[in-house]
Amino acid sequence: MFVEQLDAVDRRLVRELTADGRASYTDLAVRVGLSVSAAHQRVRRLEQRGVIRGYSARIDPDLLGLPLTAFVSVKPIDAAQPDDVPDRLAGLTAIEACHSVAGDESYILKARVEGPGALEALLQEIRSRANVSTRTTVVLSTPYEDRPPPV
Repeated sequence: MFVEQLDAVDRRLVRELTADGRASYTDLAVRVGLSVSAAHQRVRRLEQRGVIRGYSARIDPDLLGLPLTAFVSVKPIDAAQPDDVPDRLAGLTAIEACHSVAGDESYILKARVEGPGALEALLQEIRSRANVSTRTTVVLSTPYEDRPPPV
């Protein structure tokens, strides 16, 4: 599949929106040197091409009562079982991300929970639902996260 390259103006728009997803088209136009209508048109084109997949608020998990973050590596107990782990775990809202990986494990999950007891319960639920073994790494601190890609 051919992917159209972004020009310098599109890259600047993406950088600006990554830094401030609530920026108005007027602000974006000023920052990148376009007219408001040209900025709007380019952002719309970036959305249609899937470069911009959506907009969201960044939240503080601690303030939501979810101070414990863990990465859970999962590996099927039976290698012959269907590879449907993401589907089996999709309903577990404590799992924030699911990544298919190369290596000993099949997937790495990022989870946020209330504390050690909730993590223990989540791990049991993961093992039960997906018939997998788990290896867990608890996050002590997060110096940075959600960094934008170098555009």
